[in-house]
Amino acid sequence: MTFGARFAGAIRLQVATYEEVEADRTATGQAMAVVVVASIASGLGLMRVFGPYGILEGTLSALIGWFVWALLAYAIGVHLLPEPQTRSTLGEMLRTTGFAAAPGVFRILTISPLCGALIAIVVAIWMLLAMVIAVRQALDYRSTLRAIGVCFIGWLVYLAFVLLFAPFAV
Repeated sequence: MTFGARFAGAIRLQVATYEEVEADRTATGQAMAVVVVASIASGLGLMRVFGPYGILEGTLSALIGWFVWALLAYAIGVHLLPEPQTRSTLGEMLRTTGFAAAPGVFRILTISPLCGALIAIVVAIWMLLAMVIAVRQALDYRSTLRAIGVCFIGWLVYLAFVLLFAPFAV
């Protein structure tokens, strides 16, 4: 499958796409490209608020955030909440969660002063659904509820980390 087909499949939340990138060890660079493209789109969408520096800062923080998030989801899913058939690597998690950022390309539309906030909410929910699918596939879960649990616990840990260290980022 081509990069474009994978990108489109990830946007459409096609489980087969996430399963394919999980298995393709050469797709990690593609996953990183998805994160970069989605973060640039987000930065462009927020440019009226943050200016051109928002694109660079947003891209760098998205790449770091993607790696930290994948590491958290991997650790929680493999060590804290595994199912009997759970077999995964950090690379599998990086690939699937990277492609889960694909709906983020629509964040460019948040530049609209009329409906930007609504678009941001819709895209955030879309990305969350993609993340649940990505986690479920990377961890070989049968239970979507367990994947939701991994995402929720990971989000709480990530949020605590950001709130704890954000004051020192300035």
